[in-house]
Amino acid sequence: MNREKKLKNPVASFILLTNIIFLPLFFLVGAVKLLGFPAWVFDVTLCISAWSSTFAFGALFKKIYPGQSFIQFVKDKFKNKLKFSVIFTVSMIQAFIFLMILFFVSNNSEADSIFTTPSWGMLIYYFLKNLLSGPLGEEIGWRSFALMELQKKYSPLKASIIIGFWWGIWHFPIWFTTGYTGMDLIKYILFFMIAIISTTIIITTFYNLNQNLTIPITIHLFFNLFIGLIKGNLIDLIMYNAILYIIAAVLIIVINPKKVLYGKKKMQILFK
Repeated sequence: MNREKKLKNPVASFILLTNIIFLPLFFLVGAVKLLGFPAWVFDVTLCISAWSSTFAFGALFKKIYPGQSFIQFVKDKFKNKLKFSVIFTVSMIQAFIFLMILFFVSNNSEADSIFTTPSWGMLIYYFLKNLLSGPLGEEIGWRSFALMELQKKYSPLKASIIIGFWWGIWHFPIWFTTGYTGMDLIKYILFFMIAIISTTIIITTFYNLNQNLTIPITIHLFFNLFIGLIKGNLIDLIMYNAILYIIAAVLIIVINPKKVLYGKKKMQILFK
């Protein structure tokens, strides 16, 4: 193994390259939308753009882990047996958040329906589209590599905040497609970042409990899916998400601080 070829700052290199790859893909998505291509073409290009972090990680892989196989690395992230208790807990947390948001929105809605999907067929399509884009496209790079790599140096909480922040910043171009300006845009960005960082803390906690990439994929999927199913003011939806996810993250820290706050020495033992 030639250690001289290894990157000195692999996480920083990954984040930089992820953004470099994402920008042209994002502009491609915009061009497809403006030129009036069919909806399925837009959805495909949108899904491809979401895989920018995986493309970046794949491109850097040999310099980060010389002599290892990228395919085997990914396979190994799914090899540990899933724990029913972990899957059940994260599902219940997010289902509760979904129901709470549904309750808040339904009390303030005058529409006939508060759901965005009018049929089961559309629901299945929306589920698959969400699964193939963000959860599958982003978690290989952001969680299986960047989050785990940072936990070799930092506590899970600090690593979560760092990754959550940069994961949120990666969405920067998307913020300006919402149509919001001024205070509305500031509110959207603030609530978005709070929700993203809080979700990352939850992902880290349960991923550390069950080292299988299915866990962060599931949490990410439910996060995207549930908020997209509810019809309502986007700023309000993001605000409810931010408040409820940060409450969940704080409760997790309070209930079992050792799983979230222990220092890097224990993490070094875990990753040996």
